[in-house]
Amino acid sequence: MTAGFDIHEVRHRVKMLRDTGDTMLVENREAVACPACGDPFSRLLISEKPAHSFDPDPGTRLCVRREDGRLLVSTHE
Repeated sequence: MTAGFDIHEVRHRVKMLRDTGDTMLVENREAVACPACGDPFSRLLISEKPAHSFDPDPGTRLCVRREDGRLLVSTHE
């Protein structure tokens, strides 16, 4: 996947869980492809913050993609 991920193109297919201005968390409702691996994700964190800590549930796969000034982290259950 070479093109950047555009949340506005899929906003009708995801549910917004949180938006703080520099961090957004969405839940996948209609099998939107992960910006890193292409498989449908469970949740997606889009962040412009310089650092994050994660404590995923056991059995959860994380995918990470870096794009122009932001980090995209997807979970797969």
